[in-house]
Amino acid sequence: MNAYDVIVKPVLTEKSYADISRKRYTFIVNVNATKIDVKNAVKEIFKVDVAKVNTINVKPTKKSQNTKAGRVVGKTSAYKKAIVTLTSDSKPIEFFESLN
Repeated sequence: MNAYDVIVKPVLTEKSYADISRKRYTFIVNVNATKIDVKNAVKEIFKVDVAKVNTINVKPTKKSQNTKAGRVVGKTSAYKKAIVTLTSDSKPIEFFESLN
């Protein structure tokens, strides 16, 4: 799997912003990617040293909406999230540093 196929997009929330100072970065990754795939992709794309990777499978949630035609029920899509912790002597990821 290509490194750019593993990482789908970064997660930009208040909680993920708070972890940037501790060199913890959150990404939405491919559902089939393993921790080793994520670690190698982050190393290749951002040229940093990765200490640890935690992955979370986010389950879909039900959503409902009332419309003129009646009640519409659906659900959100499932995805996989990875929290990447860098080593203390590694440089920070420039993309996230430019957001602060």
